[in-house]
Amino acid sequence: MTSTAPEVDSGGRKAHPDHLGHVIFITAAAAMGGFLFGYDSSVINGAVEGIRGKYDIGSAALAQVVAIALIGCAIGAATAGRIADRIGRIRVMQIAAVLFTISAVGSALPFALWDLAMWRVIGGFAIGMASVIGPAYIAEVAPAAYRGRLGSFQQAAIVIGIAISQLVNWGILQAAGGQQRGTIGGLEAWQVMLGVMVVPAVLYGLLSFAIPESPRYLISAGRIDDAKGVLRDVEGPTVELDSRIAEIREHMRSEQKSSFKDLLGGRFGFLPIVWVGIGLSVFQQLVGINVIFYYSATLWQSVGIDPSSSFLYSFTTSIINIIGTVIAMVFVDRIGRKPLALIGSVGMAISLGLVAWAFSHKTGTGSHITLPNAEGTIALIGAHAFVLFFALSWGVVVWVFLGEMFPNRIRAAALGVAASAQWIANWAITASFPSLSDWNLSATYVIYTAFAVLSIPFVLKFVRETKGKTLEEMG
Repeated sequence: MTSTAPEVDSGGRKAHPDHLGHVIFITAAAAMGGFLFGYDSSVINGAVEGIRGKYDIGSAALAQVVAIALIGCAIGAATAGRIADRIGRIRVMQIAAVLFTISAVGSALPFALWDLAMWRVIGGFAIGMASVIGPAYIAEVAPAAYRGRLGSFQQAAIVIGIAISQLVNWGILQAAGGQQRGTIGGLEAWQVMLGVMVVPAVLYGLLSFAIPESPRYLISAGRIDDAKGVLRDVEGPTVELDSRIAEIREHMRSEQKSSFKDLLGGRFGFLPIVWVGIGLSVFQQLVGINVIFYYSATLWQSVGIDPSSSFLYSFTTSIINIIGTVIAMVFVDRIGRKPLALIGSVGMAISLGLVAWAFSHKTGTGSHITLPNAEGTIALIGAHAFVLFFALSWGVVVWVFLGEMFPNRIRAAALGVAASAQWIANWAITASFPSLSDWNLSATYVIYTAFAVLSIPFVLKFVRETKGKTLEEMG
């Protein structure tokens, strides 16, 4: 039997449907940062072989150009929170939009390899800022009754950004005659791919002028009347503004600023729970998921698939990624985080093993490598299955775990360490793949398979289920 009673937040306040459309617009605008996060992270996939040919570089140098953006990501993520506390959430979004735009223009018109790398770092800095400020802003603006669903906009925007970047890359490749170095309007196709990011970057910047500042920041800056106006818009005209302001102030006063020192004290330096968070972050990357999104076009071309088809397969894996993310969002609160992670680990191990086996049958050398039809089909099915199992489990579950598993007194600092570990592992996989694939593509996927297998006992032994528990119950 369904209920028609209005939804209420934890304080008994009605979350007014009349205002939900406005709140959804605000949330979607903020989540454009997540779209750019996904788009910029994945757009390089279509440009890899064009960059290699343009600058005549080997796999090691190419890997650094691709992976160097992650250095900017780490810096942007580490600094965004403090900057936002000083100048506001909206200003940080606008700075990120400007950096995205500069990076897109610079990447499309590089003078040499070194400045292409520099533009990539600038874009990475914007990615890092967007990855932090979007979820924080949404959590602070969304009515409590809708916060969980609105918060999922960020992850949804990321996977949509990944898919759209692959579709746009494929379209540009068709316009360039199927060649990454084919020309469109005087630019090579790979340059156009990187330059197109100007469009969503500018849109992100424009949308940031159409949404309000976070009430939390406005209160911290002493702009109480402005904060009341925003709260009235997002929570409805019947909200008790003075009590809401007092509630937010009290919560801000009671928050404990955790530091790096609070994480120390275990036998191996960090507290055991911090090591579990680091382990989750590292395993999420060491299974090789970002190889699919950074290098999949190159990967399929390396086993004899023509460029147009390889770009199409990159797009289909992105669609699978979206489907898997939706599945995770539906089931993470129903069957629990830990079972979902275990299902994903088993599925990833099997599918990665199939890919490794299929790649072991490639024949030929240099640019004349092929896979037999049966093995080629298995490789494609295995790669798509891997993305599906990752997306419906570790892609979402790890972030849920990291948000819930740490005790209140260390949550902020522990999250920072775990996120840093994730960026480092991401860099290690991204930077090493071209050289590893040149050495032995099948063995490279055996390594990723091994990490997927090892994640199973790690989850069983060390990870506690957090479903249905309050944050206070976590210690």
